[in-house]
Amino acid sequence: MKREYFKDKYNIDIGLYSYGCFDIKRIPNNTKIGRYCSFSNSCYILNGNHGLQYISLHPYLYNTSLGIVSEEKIQRTELVVEDDVWVGHNVIITPSVEFIGRGAVIAAGAVVTKNVEAYSIVGGNPAKLIRYRFNAETIEKIESTKWWTMDKNKFSSIIISGMAYEPEKIST
Repeated sequence: MKREYFKDKYNIDIGLYSYGCFDIKRIPNNTKIGRYCSFSNSCYILNGNHGLQYISLHPYLYNTSLGIVSEEKIQRTELVVEDDVWVGHNVIITPSVEFIGRGAVIAAGAVVTKNVEAYSIVGGNPAKLIRYRFNAETIEKIESTKWWTMDKNKFSSIIISGMAYEPEKIST
């Protein structure tokens, strides 16, 4: 029900089992979040910058909700966050980011200014690649399972089998 409400009212599409992202003050319109994502309660996604070319930087010049202008005067961006992404505490994702790949980790305090590759760990200000979570062969094995498309009951069978803890042992 909550997912449908956010999709209909705010065009925020939140996949099943994702949490920490039902907050319109931190997650802006036109954001698509995959399944099994984890968002800290202190991260922010920004979808617009102040109009540097205007006489003032104040939101009165571009924010329709303040009752002065009748149409948006700045460009709003859209963000796609794929499945199983972890966004740490105090992360800021700037309007220049359009895509965060599946399995990515964004370290606490990071300021993300560029797209984030799948299965990468990024951190810092500006966020930079720290390392990949797995080698290419293991990523391929994980991708072949498509586990993120499973419901929690089916996913639990992968957890119980131990495959979730040792992905390099997945057989393709």
